[in-house]
Amino acid sequence: MPRLSSTRKSGFLTNELCLCCTLAATYLVNAPRPSTASTVRKASLFYFVFVMFSYTTGGPFGLEAMVTTSGPGMTLIYLLILPIFLSVPVSLVTAELTTAMPVEGGFYRWSRAAFGDFWGFLAGWWNWSASFLLGGSYAVLFTDYLAFYFPQIIGWKHWLVSFALIAVISWINILGIQMVGKAATALELFMFIPVIAMVALGLAHWHHNPFVPLVPPNQAFSKVFGVGLALGIWLYSGYEQLSSVAGDVENPQRTYPRALAIVIPLSIATYFLPPFAALAALGNWQQWHDGYFSTAAQLIGGPWLGNLMTIGAMIGNVALLNGTMLTATPMPFTLAEDGYLPPFLTRKHPRYGTHWIAILISAAIYASLALNSLGELISIYVWLRAATTVMTVLSAWALRRKRPDLPRAFRIPGGNLGLVYVIAMPLAMTYVVIRYSDPIALRWGPWALAAGPVVYFVVKYFAKRAAKIEVKHG
Repeated sequence: MPRLSSTRKSGFLTNELCLCCTLAATYLVNAPRPSTASTVRKASLFYFVFVMFSYTTGGPFGLEAMVTTSGPGMTLIYLLILPIFLSVPVSLVTAELTTAMPVEGGFYRWSRAAFGDFWGFLAGWWNWSASFLLGGSYAVLFTDYLAFYFPQIIGWKHWLVSFALIAVISWINILGIQMVGKAATALELFMFIPVIAMVALGLAHWHHNPFVPLVPPNQAFSKVFGVGLALGIWLYSGYEQLSSVAGDVENPQRTYPRALAIVIPLSIATYFLPPFAALAALGNWQQWHDGYFSTAAQLIGGPWLGNLMTIGAMIGNVALLNGTMLTATPMPFTLAEDGYLPPFLTRKHPRYGTHWIAILISAAIYASLALNSLGELISIYVWLRAATTVMTVLSAWALRRKRPDLPRAFRIPGGNLGLVYVIAMPLAMTYVVIRYSDPIALRWGPWALAAGPVVYFVVKYFAKRAAKIEVKHG
């Protein structure tokens, strides 16, 4: 099983900042053309559940290093309790706001309605920037697993395979959310085959206490608590993201809350049961590292299960890339609709009704970053994701005050106490993850966030300048 690289690409955020300024400088003052009536076929509850699961979870792959960093006991505890602090409150907020404002752009437009243009723009930009950190990395992870069977895939060949995968997923997304849903359904159903087999066989060969030791002996507190927690937050984040495609879902006021009620328990089980069963059967927590589930499956069930798990991991990363592209690419489209990015991004495919130009531009950025692995970027990604989540949960409070007239088919239960819960828990998690970030995140996370205001004010400057020129020339 290949061990994934953790080499840091120090110039990444500099490149991102250059990209930010370039996009802002190319801003066109012509008002974006009204979007044409979408011909995209909408997703039903069945397909939307798999779309949501493929984006928020995709499979248990990626959490293996958490076992040696935080300890087997702490890892399992994190996987059980973090949803109470993050995914559950965020999902409740998302369910209420989706029923109140089921618009394309979701959390971005909620934040804008609640706090104005500046903060709304930041929510959208931070989300799109966060997708850069993931899109290329998922393609690289897929190729890393493929290289286990074909070691000759190195150098430019490695990048070419990653690029080819991004191109295929881009075409699926251009075909529309229903095609994305069908692809996600097929991918995730196959992924579950080796995962369920390993869980069943692992529990049948239970010989060890999977919670022992609670934490690694002689391990620094910052690694046990900070690094492991950052990874756990990454695992359980993103439940507000599918609101960006609410306009492409059948009856979103009803479908979205029901999908959340199905996906959250499924995600908890997907993350918790595989490491629990593998540790119970093997007890070798010191040997865990990135990609270890394939090794664990082979030790528990033999080569056939190890190979099947490797294929499942590859499929899981394809599903994650598929979901990331679906949820992130509406951001440049909606930002352009609102006049913050060039209006050509609002053009829709004449046949499929999808924002194909935004998809292709995002795909090009993913491909340009395909030399980075997921492990390199999680800590910085968490800063961007946490900022977006904070904006989302605060929007629930602000819109109840500003727009109490909005129809809310679903309301956060518990009255004011429930509202305090859904805001306080994510805020607490955000403080903890920033407070205990590793040095790389502390160095680059603030720069990733600061890129948003830079783009906003550059865009405003060029818009005002172009408006003056237009008035001058009549």
